[in-house]
Amino acid sequence: MPAIQPAPRSDGANERVEALHGLVLRSLDDDQAQDVVTIPLTGKSNIADHMVIASGRSTRQVASMAQKLTERIKQDLGRNVRVEGLPVADWVLIDAEDVIIHLFRPEVRSFYNLERMWGFEESATSAAN
Repeated sequence: MPAIQPAPRSDGANERVEALHGLVLRSLDDDQAQDVVTIPLTGKSNIADHMVIASGRSTRQVASMAQKLTERIKQDLGRNVRVEGLPVADWVLIDAEDVIIHLFRPEVRSFYNLERMWGFEESATSAAN
C-alpha cells in the first residue's frame, strides 16, 4: 500500500518552511557545524517537515551554534523557538515547529544515532546503489 502524501500547501507555507530550512543550514555552515544531515519528514511524520542533525566539536561549540541559530531565527523570521539541553550542551534540541534541529557532541550523536532511527542511513545507502 503506498504511503499517503499530504496535499501541497497553497498558502505560502512551503516557502516559509524552505526559508526556515535554508536559514538553519546557512547558520550551521557559518558556525562550522560538522556532518550536517537533513532528513525529510514530509509523509513520514507530522511533527515537522525537516529534521536537521549536526555535530559540534565541543559543548562550547554546540551551545554557541544553538544560541546563534535561535537568535537568527528570531531576527530574520520573527519566530520564537523552544530549546532543550542548552545548559549541558551534549545534545541540544531546537524545535522551530517546521524544522527540528538536533545539535550533538560527536560521541553523543554516535550513541543515539538518530539517522538510523529514522531510516536515513538505509535510504541513503539504497539510493546510492
